[in-house]
Amino acid sequence: MQVEQLEILDFLRAHPPFDALPEDALQRVAAAVDVRYYKAGEQIIEFGQPAEFWHVVRSGAVEVFRRNGTLYNRLTAGGYFGEFGLLRHGRVRFPATALEDSLIYLIPQPVFLELFDGNEAFADHVEIEDRTRLRQVMSRREDANDLLSATVDTLVGREAVTLGSEATAREAAQRMTAEGVSSLLIVDPNPDVPELPLLSGILTDRDLRTRLLAPGLGHDTPVSEIMSPGVVTVAHNQLVFEAMLAMLRRNVHHLPVMKHQRPLGIVALSDIIRYESRNSLFVVGGIFRAQTVDDLAALVPDVRACFSRMVGEETSAHVVGSAMAAIGRSFKQRLLELAEAELGPPPVPYCFLALGSMARQEQLIVTDQDNALILDNRFDPARHDAWFKALGDFVCDGLARCGYSYCTGGVMASNEKWRQPLKEWERRFTDWIERPTPESLLHAGIFFDLDGVWGRTEWAVRLRELVARKARDNSRFLACMARNALLRTPPLGFFKDFVVESDGRHTRAINIKRRGTGPLSDLIRVHALAIGSQALNSFERLREIIGAAILPLGRGQDLYDALEFISAVRARNQAQDLAAGNEPDNSLDPEKLSEFERKSLRDAFLILGNAQKYLKYRYQPGRAN
Repeated sequence: MQVEQLEILDFLRAHPPFDALPEDALQRVAAAVDVRYYKAGEQIIEFGQPAEFWHVVRSGAVEVFRRNGTLYNRLTAGGYFGEFGLLRHGRVRFPATALEDSLIYLIPQPVFLELFDGNEAFADHVEIEDRTRLRQVMSRREDANDLLSATVDTLVGREAVTLGSEATAREAAQRMTAEGVSSLLIVDPNPDVPELPLLSGILTDRDLRTRLLAPGLGHDTPVSEIMSPGVVTVAHNQLVFEAMLAMLRRNVHHLPVMKHQRPLGIVALSDIIRYESRNSLFVVGGIFRAQTVDDLAALVPDVRACFSRMVGEETSAHVVGSAMAAIGRSFKQRLLELAEAELGPPPVPYCFLALGSMARQEQLIVTDQDNALILDNRFDPARHDAWFKALGDFVCDGLARCGYSYCTGGVMASNEKWRQPLKEWERRFTDWIERPTPESLLHAGIFFDLDGVWGRTEWAVRLRELVARKARDNSRFLACMARNALLRTPPLGFFKDFVVESDGRHTRAINIKRRGTGPLSDLIRVHALAIGSQALNSFERLREIIGAAILPLGRGQDLYDALEFISAVRARNQAQDLAAGNEPDNSLDPEKLSEFERKSLRDAFLILGNAQKYLKYRYQPGRAN
């Protein structure tokens, strides 16, 4: 056997479905292979032409399309295509083009059919490989989380029971007893639409105990005086896990479910619990029951156990990130409550901001703290800053004790630079967009993912609206942000092998945050800014980006799958560190992954690399987007 055939044989042995074939069959294939080279952009096979070969990618990347021109599959080394024409019609059904300079092995039709007819495992593998590997993996993960993907209306067991705000506490208790419910929705007449009452509040058993019986108020007290106003609601078509997050964020036990502005029913904590087996609700309950920073710090093992359970049950990375961010927000909220109890009321109103991964709801167990303060425009540093410095120090020190390490770049409310009045934040954000500098672009990559955690949270919304309005039409700023988003590249070499480096305690590792989830969230942020999106979560941003049709067809779903898979690998790596008794980090040794996982990770990194190429093309200085 010639040297070239030996190289082909070694390659086939290392890739399914060939790795399960007997040696004599492999040798026949290697002897029959025709090797061809295709330049990037070159057509490999066209729709309708005679199907003569089965194609295997030796190196490079290939895109396979449907007849209508939409993307069907993207393949790298070890991928294959062309089997449909060989097996069914004798003509090419799915045209293919080289995405990059590619080396392709061509296996003649008679050899392919011999393998297919003579080896059942080979035939089974070829027949099921009709979708992208990464999409298959993500579909299985989505199916594994079908409970959390259920919509809220599936939990509503009965219609909501309502009562007018003029009713008395006695009438409310009688109504609750007669209906067998633990809560009532309190409504007022709507002068504009009489048939659509206004939702004014919610009254629960707990409200009756704490606001009526405990203070000794009379039974004739109007319900408007003891109800909880400012009701947190969810739409009927929101996901169960979104309802769970609303409870986590606001520390409430009842959520009215609305449909077409009407209350459909009420989802209670007990309804959510049977869908929420990872106990993050109970962790949050412990956070808000904590009376000291020591009590909060004692919850760190519970938080880690919650994270490990979610990962172990193959909960999607999207859900894990959202739940962990909600836990992080709860720590901040309770620390702020404790701080105000110790320091007294604030001298002027303020809003405490979460930044970065917590704001995006993409937090895992390894994270530092990025936060800041928006202060009322009446803020006077000489009179007020001592109080806010004490607040920032209290919260940031508390977060560090609860497992959220200090930001090495000093982006924390304890830093005077990041405690500013609203008008100063508006001035800074405007300046960063209109006159970008290397330093301000780094700041934009952190501060433009912001969410209000405590206080005047509407100020955070106001800043997001400002960013969305000003960034969308500023092509120079978008080009600068795009250039920054290209600084961190996926860890793939020329032949799509992983590029590893020494990282902390690991000698051959990939920093999967720095080289994976980080650059993905960066490029998604640029596209989101370009369409004026105010979404924070990268998955939600991608949905809006796909809807805006600014990406080539199919690329948005590719990015969604790549982000989910890389995030899941990162989460699992951290959970494995915890299980082994090691301090978790973002360093991943690819050799510890299965061959299937390594291929899927390569697929995801290839999607990232191609998305960065498109980002560079789309946001060129002066180019209309």
